[in-house]
Amino acid sequence: MTETTIAHQPAAAAGHAGPRPETLPAPPRQSIAGMFAEIIRDVRTYRELLLELARRDIRIRYKQAIMGFGWAIFMPILIVLSGVLVRFAMGQVSGGGVGSADIAGIAVKGIAWAFFVGTITFATTTLTSNHNLIAKVYFPREVLPLSSLLAQSFDTAIGLVALVVLLPFLGVTLQWSLLWAPLLLVMLFLFTAAATLFLSCANLFFRDVKYIVQVLLTFGIFFTPVFYEPAMMGVKGAALMQLNPLTPILEGLRLSIVEGHNLIHPLVVTAPRGAEVVAWHPLGLVYAAVWGTIGLGASALLFHHLEPAFAENV
Repeated sequence: MTETTIAHQPAAAAGHAGPRPETLPAPPRQSIAGMFAEIIRDVRTYRELLLELARRDIRIRYKQAIMGFGWAIFMPILIVLSGVLVRFAMGQVSGGGVGSADIAGIAVKGIAWAFFVGTITFATTTLTSNHNLIAKVYFPREVLPLSSLLAQSFDTAIGLVALVVLLPFLGVTLQWSLLWAPLLLVMLFLFTAAATLFLSCANLFFRDVKYIVQVLLTFGIFFTPVFYEPAMMGVKGAALMQLNPLTPILEGLRLSIVEGHNLIHPLVVTAPRGAEVVAWHPLGLVYAAVWGTIGLGASALLFHHLEPAFAENV
């Protein structure tokens, strides 16, 4: 055990060596459970600050904006239009077309992808852009990236309302499989929160992280099944695509909302070349849940452990 030495003043009487130094044990390390409890307690204590920072981000985002809240649905609309063009080009090559179910699927997945991209884009630089607060005022630093998460959730809520209005015109009807959607949205929220804490912390110590994130988000849509379904990639391609933690979430949303598929049952489809491809498996829910819960826990612990060094690196 590491010991700390506390030296006493020399004895007043000449010729006497002072008493032998006393030793005190170093404070015990905080347990993981204790760290989790402290993180939750701090966030709850400063929840008003968290909400105020989220409101500030929303006001700044829409202040003097010509489109106002229209910006909340601009990105999903842009994603849908891009996806329709990609699917149309793929259809021209394969001899197929773009149906209303395809557009609905792209719209559902586009909302989820826009939430993830928007949150990561704004949250990655929250610690560096608020360096004055970090250096002068004490508060749990987790509230900074989490406030960006809440602000983007507000935008996504507006987009979801627009999506609910649009889907009936694309042939989507009410069915019991829609009950899977809230669970999948919670998984998306947890995974995004995990990525938010990790990337904002990493960018504070390595300032080029924000540039790497921009590149990954720009090209990440081609490695995430937003414009297409994993089955289109064939057996091996679909298997590789399932390694992306966002794939079960996005495909689960499409299948449960648009296709009316009960996610408790596997789904096998025929690929364009005739091969049988597993388009969905219930273990995908477990895979996404593990990434969300364990990822959030690990990111929160790392963030909390490095928090004392934030002020020195802003």
